[in-house]
Amino acid sequence: MGLAADPGVAKLSVSDYAQLGSLAEYLHLAVPDVRVTRSPGHSERGEQGALDVLVIAADSTVLAAVIKVLPEFLRSRKPGVTVTATVEKKRRKLTVTVTAKDAEDARQVVEKFLDE
Repeated sequence: MGLAADPGVAKLSVSDYAQLGSLAEYLHLAVPDVRVTRSPGHSERGEQGALDVLVIAADSTVLAAVIKVLPEFLRSRKPGVTVTATVEKKRRKLTVTVTAKDAEDARQVVEKFLDE
């Protein structure tokens, strides 16, 4: 079974907020079919304010491609920078934090989620 063409949404945040714009530019270059929108983040109950996130609405193939290119972006940044991806599809949600070291594991988890 391959990745389905059903639409999904991914919200990306970066541990170093100053890198959010760089991540958006990188995704435009690395995944030509991606449409990235910067959106205000939503604070959880008891929190004051929230930082912007990148929102990607696309089919599963494009979302998987986005996750696949994150390791290269992370390797080009200072050590310790992470990207947290929240992927939503068919009323289900998965959140993973991707580092340069565990990116392959994160990619496999997201692809399996998108394929279900």
